[in-house]
Amino acid sequence: MTRRDLIRGGASLAGAALLARAVPSWADVLAQAPADPVGSFRAQMGAIPIAATKLTDSLTMLSGPGGNVVVLHGPDGKIVVDTFVQTVWDKLKAAIDGMGSGRITAVIDTHWHLDHADNNANFRKAGAALIAHQNTRKRLTETHEVLGMTFPPAPADALPTRVFDDRHTLTANGEQVVLAHIPPSHTDTDIYIQFSKGDVLHLGDVFFNGIYPFIDAGTGGSINGMIRGVELGLKVAGNSTKIVPGHGPLADKQALTAFRDMLVTVRDRVQKLKTAGRSLDEVVAAAPTKDLDPTWGKGFMPIPMFVGIVYNTLR
Repeated sequence: MTRRDLIRGGASLAGAALLARAVPSWADVLAQAPADPVGSFRAQMGAIPIAATKLTDSLTMLSGPGGNVVVLHGPDGKIVVDTFVQTVWDKLKAAIDGMGSGRITAVIDTHWHLDHADNNANFRKAGAALIAHQNTRKRLTETHEVLGMTFPPAPADALPTRVFDDRHTLTANGEQVVLAHIPPSHTDTDIYIQFSKGDVLHLGDVFFNGIYPFIDAGTGGSINGMIRGVELGLKVAGNSTKIVPGHGPLADKQALTAFRDMLVTVRDRVQKLKTAGRSLDEVVAAAPTKDLDPTWGKGFMPIPMFVGIVYNTLR
């Protein structure tokens, strides 16, 4: 979708929606600051306060200005999953510093997107290793057009210093931290992070709890890949596992199952219309998610955009 398509398709919804929630709509960002949408997004996200949720005695979730962050803290130091946006670096560092005197030893990127990896360089300056899937490093060295925004290659000091292909394991503070690649889903860079002792699973943007997701087709994402990624998460999670989504509140297996079921329903409805020869505009006009929108349509993705992405990633 072009920037014009995004604004035309979403701005009418975004203005009202932004008043009802803290997270800015992509279309709203583009409409308000077409000259510097990335800067506008950082600024709007930076205005959101950081909220902390205790997961275990050694694990804390931070939410607000970007994708959800998880911090493992204890005598062996701190391991941080995801990084929020640059505009809240001082607040993020203060929140992490408040979890004890141990230094930050490692930062893990769940994938390459700005709201998850934007503070890589700041963490590296603080002495942390940067760990990610090898595709994350590759994507961060490229220029990307995502939802009408241009993202240039990341500077060298923001690139992962340690990459892996399939799995990687860390041990700290009595925890075994398992990092595993998810086949192309939200992007082709996604990983999950499993904290074995605490029974916590971070799924990054393979899981948007309670809202329609963004799927980045430009870097390998697709609706069928998202469904497969969620099903992998359901296999890894137990009935009592605390599941951290990329966006949205802390969840459990029931919430992840509901998200999977929604994705399957939307996929099947849009696929039926596309197979019948309906154009993108006709499918959007048919409102295939109408009955689902009251529950899932209150996120930062305007509904026509979500339907369009589903359509465009189906054969």
